Amino acid sequence: MEDEVKGIKGWAEMDKPREKAISKGLSTLSDSELIAILLRTGTREESVVELSRKILQRVDNNLGTLAKMSVHQLQNGFKGIGTTKAITLLAALELGRRVKLNEALVQNQIRSSSDLFNIMMPMIAHLPHEEFWVVLLSRSNNVIDRVQISQGGVAGTVVDVKLIMKSALERLASSIIVCHNHPSGTLHPSEQDVMITNKIKEAAKCMDIVLMDHIIVTDRGYYSFADHEML
Repeated sequence: MEDEVKGIKGWAEMDKPREKAISKGLSTLSDSELIAILLRTGTREESVVELSRKILQRVDNNLGTLAKMSVHQLQNGFKGIGTTKAITLLAALELGRRVKLNEALVQNQIRSSSDLFNIMMPMIAHLPHEEFWVVLLSRSNNVIDRVQISQGGVAGTVVDVKLIMKSALERLASSIIVCHNHPSGTLHPSEQDVMITNKIKEAAKCMDIVLMDHIIVTDRGYYSFADHEML
Protein backbone atom coordinates (compact mmCIF):
# COMPACT_ATOMS: atom_id res chain seq x y z
CA MET A 1 0.00 0.00 0.00
CA GLU A 2 1.29 3.48 -0.92
CA ASP A 3 2.33 5.64 2.01
CA GLU A 4 -0.21 8.29 2.81
CA VAL A 5 2.45 10.90 3.36
CA LYS A 6 5.30 11.39 0.92
CA GLY A 7 8.33 11.91 3.15
CA ILE A 8 12.02 12.11 2.38
CA LYS A 9 12.35 8.36 2.81
CA GLY A 10 10.40 7.60 -0.33
CA TRP A 11 12.32 9.79 -2.75
CA ALA A 12 14.93 8.87 -5.33
CA GLU A 13 18.40 8.92 -3.79
CA MET A 14 19.54 12.03 -5.70
CA ASP A 15 16.46 13.94 -4.50
CA LYS A 16 16.97 13.44 -0.78
CA PRO A 17 18.10 16.69 0.84
CA ARG A 18 19.54 14.94 3.89
CA GLU A 19 21.69 12.63 1.77
CA LYS A 20 22.72 15.57 -0.39
CA ALA A 21 23.69 17.55 2.72
CA ILE A 22 25.85 14.67 3.97
CA SER A 23 27.59 14.05 0.67
CA LYS A 24 27.94 17.62 -0.62
CA GLY A 25 27.41 19.88 2.42
CA LEU A 26 24.51 22.02 3.61
CA SER A 27 25.72 25.00 1.57
CA THR A 28 24.81 23.14 -1.64
CA LEU A 29 21.16 22.87 -0.69
CA SER A 30 18.55 25.32 -1.95
CA ASP A 31 16.31 27.18 0.47
CA SER A 32 13.45 24.81 -0.31
CA GLU A 33 15.63 21.78 0.38
CA LEU A 34 16.74 23.19 3.73
CA ILE A 35 13.13 23.87 4.67
CA ALA A 36 12.22 20.33 3.55
CA ILE A 37 14.74 18.89 6.02
CA LEU A 38 13.09 20.88 8.81
CA LEU A 39 9.53 19.89 7.83
CA ARG A 40 10.47 16.23 7.16
CA THR A 41 7.15 15.24 5.53
CA GLY A 42 4.69 16.65 3.04
CA THR A 43 1.09 15.62 2.42
CA ARG A 44 -0.65 12.93 0.39
CA GLU A 45 -0.95 15.38 -2.52
CA GLU A 46 2.56 16.86 -2.51
CA SER A 47 6.06 16.00 -1.38
CA VAL A 48 7.78 17.93 1.35
CA VAL A 49 9.96 19.74 -1.21
CA GLU A 50 6.86 20.78 -3.14
CA LEU A 51 5.35 22.05 0.10
CA SER A 52 8.57 23.92 0.87
CA ARG A 53 8.57 25.54 -2.56
CA LYS A 54 4.95 26.59 -2.10
CA ILE A 55 5.82 28.24 1.21
CA LEU A 56 8.71 30.15 -0.39
CA GLN A 57 6.59 31.20 -3.36
CA ARG A 58 4.02 32.64 -0.96
CA VAL A 59 6.70 34.98 0.46
CA ASP A 60 8.35 35.75 -2.91
CA ASN A 61 11.34 33.57 -1.93
CA ASN A 62 12.22 36.03 0.84
CA LEU A 63 13.33 34.28 4.03
CA GLY A 64 13.06 37.56 5.92
CA THR A 65 9.36 37.74 5.09
CA LEU A 66 8.95 34.11 6.12
CA ALA A 67 10.62 34.85 9.46
CA LYS A 68 7.95 37.49 10.14
CA MET A 69 5.14 34.96 9.89
CA SER A 70 3.53 33.61 13.02
CA VAL A 71 2.82 30.00 13.95
CA HIS A 72 -0.87 30.72 13.38
CA GLN A 73 -0.25 32.09 9.87
CA LEU A 74 1.81 29.06 8.87
CA GLN A 75 -0.72 26.61 10.26
CA ASN A 76 -3.66 28.26 8.55
CA GLY A 77 -1.88 29.13 5.34
CA PHE A 78 -0.53 25.73 4.35
CA LYS A 79 -2.00 22.26 4.39
CA GLY A 80 0.42 19.89 6.13
CA ILE A 81 1.88 22.50 8.49
CA GLY A 82 0.97 21.87 12.11
CA THR A 83 2.18 23.49 15.31
CA THR A 84 5.37 21.41 15.54
CA LYS A 85 6.44 22.06 11.96
CA ALA A 86 5.64 25.77 12.21
CA ILE A 87 7.63 26.19 15.42
CA THR A 88 10.54 24.14 14.04
CA LEU A 89 10.75 26.31 10.93
CA LEU A 90 10.49 29.62 12.80
CA ALA A 91 13.00 28.45 15.42
CA ALA A 92 15.55 27.71 12.68
CA LEU A 93 15.04 31.17 11.17
CA GLU A 94 15.44 32.74 14.62
CA LEU A 95 18.72 30.88 15.12
CA GLY A 96 19.94 32.29 11.81
CA ARG A 97 19.00 35.79 12.94
CA ARG A 98 20.91 35.33 16.21
CA VAL A 99 24.01 34.13 14.36
CA LYS A 100 23.97 37.36 12.33
CA LEU A 101 23.40 39.36 15.51
CA ASN A 102 26.38 37.75 17.25
CA GLU A 103 28.54 38.51 14.23
CA ALA A 104 27.34 42.10 14.24
CA LEU A 105 28.28 42.54 17.90
CA VAL A 106 31.92 41.99 16.95
CA GLN A 107 31.79 45.01 14.64
CA ASN A 108 33.02 47.95 16.68
CA GLN A 109 34.06 50.72 14.28
CA ILE A 110 31.72 52.37 11.81
CA ARG A 111 33.47 53.19 8.53
CA SER A 112 30.49 53.31 6.19
CA SER A 113 26.71 53.05 6.05
CA SER A 114 27.04 49.34 5.26
CA ASP A 115 28.84 48.80 8.59
CA LEU A 116 25.87 50.28 10.42
CA PHE A 117 23.43 48.25 8.36
CA ASN A 118 25.30 45.03 9.22
CA ILE A 119 24.99 45.87 12.91
CA MET A 120 21.32 46.82 12.93
CA MET A 121 19.87 44.52 10.26
CA PRO A 122 19.77 41.36 12.44
CA MET A 123 18.09 43.33 15.20
CA ILE A 124 15.28 45.16 13.40
CA ALA A 125 15.03 44.21 9.70
CA HIS A 126 12.54 41.37 10.19
CA LEU A 127 10.35 42.95 12.87
CA PRO A 128 6.60 43.27 12.12
CA HIS A 129 6.56 46.66 13.86
CA GLU A 130 8.69 49.81 13.59
CA GLU A 131 11.51 50.62 16.02
CA PHE A 132 13.77 53.67 16.24
CA TRP A 133 17.34 53.33 17.54
CA VAL A 134 20.36 55.57 18.07
CA VAL A 135 23.93 54.30 17.78
CA LEU A 136 26.37 56.26 19.95
CA LEU A 137 29.90 56.74 18.62
CA SER A 138 33.21 57.86 20.07
CA ARG A 139 35.51 60.39 18.40
CA SER A 140 37.16 57.54 16.46
CA ASN A 141 33.73 56.23 15.33
CA ASN A 142 33.80 53.22 17.64
CA VAL A 143 30.40 52.06 18.86
CA ILE A 144 29.80 53.07 22.47
CA ASP A 145 26.27 51.74 22.69
CA ARG A 146 23.00 51.14 20.83
CA VAL A 147 19.83 52.49 22.43
CA GLN A 148 16.23 51.82 21.49
CA ILE A 149 14.36 55.14 21.50
CA SER A 150 10.86 53.96 20.64
CA GLN A 151 8.71 51.11 19.41
CA GLY A 152 5.52 51.55 17.44
CA GLY A 153 3.24 49.84 14.99
CA VAL A 154 3.46 48.81 11.36
CA ALA A 155 3.03 52.36 10.04
CA GLY A 156 5.42 54.23 12.32
CA THR A 157 6.66 55.12 15.77
CA VAL A 158 6.90 58.32 17.81
CA VAL A 159 10.44 59.67 18.17
CA ASP A 160 11.38 61.90 21.12
CA VAL A 161 14.47 63.91 20.14
CA LYS A 162 15.13 64.70 23.82
CA LEU A 163 15.63 61.01 24.58
CA ILE A 164 18.17 60.73 21.76
CA MET A 165 20.14 63.71 23.07
CA LYS A 166 19.91 62.41 26.64
CA SER A 167 21.40 59.06 25.61
CA ALA A 168 24.22 60.78 23.69
CA LEU A 169 25.09 63.18 26.51
CA GLU A 170 25.02 60.52 29.22
CA ARG A 171 27.47 58.35 27.27
CA LEU A 172 29.61 61.32 26.11
CA ALA A 173 29.10 60.43 22.45
CA SER A 174 30.95 62.57 19.89
CA SER A 175 28.60 61.58 17.09
CA ILE A 176 25.45 59.57 16.54
CA ILE A 177 23.69 57.59 13.84
CA VAL A 178 19.94 57.11 14.05
CA CYS A 179 18.25 54.10 12.54
CA HIS A 180 14.77 52.70 12.10
CA ASN A 181 13.11 49.90 10.15
CA HIS A 182 10.30 49.90 7.62
CA PRO A 183 8.21 46.73 8.07
CA SER A 184 6.56 47.46 4.72
CA GLY A 185 9.90 46.91 2.98
CA THR A 186 9.98 50.31 1.29
CA LEU A 187 13.39 51.96 1.23
CA HIS A 188 12.18 55.45 0.37
CA PRO A 189 12.10 57.86 3.34
CA SER A 190 8.77 59.46 4.20
CA GLU A 191 8.24 63.18 4.76
CA GLN A 192 8.12 62.42 8.49
CA ASP A 193 11.49 60.62 8.23
CA VAL A 194 13.03 63.70 6.62
CA MET A 195 11.48 66.04 9.20
CA ILE A 196 12.66 64.06 12.22
CA THR A 197 16.14 63.76 10.71
CA ASN A 198 16.40 67.54 10.40
CA LYS A 199 15.16 68.00 13.97
CA ILE A 200 17.73 65.54 15.32
CA LYS A 201 20.49 67.17 13.28
CA GLU A 202 19.72 70.65 14.67
CA ALA A 203 19.38 69.38 18.24
CA ALA A 204 22.67 67.50 18.00
CA LYS A 205 24.42 70.55 16.57
CA CYS A 206 23.40 72.58 19.62
CA MET A 207 25.07 69.94 21.82
CA ASP A 208 28.24 69.84 19.68
CA ILE A 209 27.31 66.32 18.55
CA VAL A 210 27.43 65.25 14.89
CA LEU A 211 24.56 63.36 13.29
CA MET A 212 26.55 61.19 10.89
CA ASP A 213 23.67 59.37 9.23
CA HIS A 214 20.10 58.16 9.36
CA ILE A 215 19.66 54.59 8.11
CA ILE A 216 16.36 53.02 7.09
CA VAL A 217 16.59 49.23 7.36
CA THR A 218 14.48 46.57 5.65
CA ASP A 219 15.01 42.87 5.00
CA ARG A 220 15.85 43.75 1.39
CA GLY A 221 18.48 46.42 2.01
CA TYR A 222 18.89 49.91 3.45
CA TYR A 223 18.68 53.62 2.69
CA SER A 224 21.36 56.02 3.93
CA PHE A 225 20.57 59.73 4.26
CA ALA A 226 24.30 60.48 4.18
CA ASP A 227 24.93 58.42 1.05
CA HIS A 228 22.08 60.28 -0.69
CA GLU A 229 23.44 63.66 0.52
CA MET A 230 20.32 64.39 2.57
CA LEU A 231 22.14 65.53 5.73
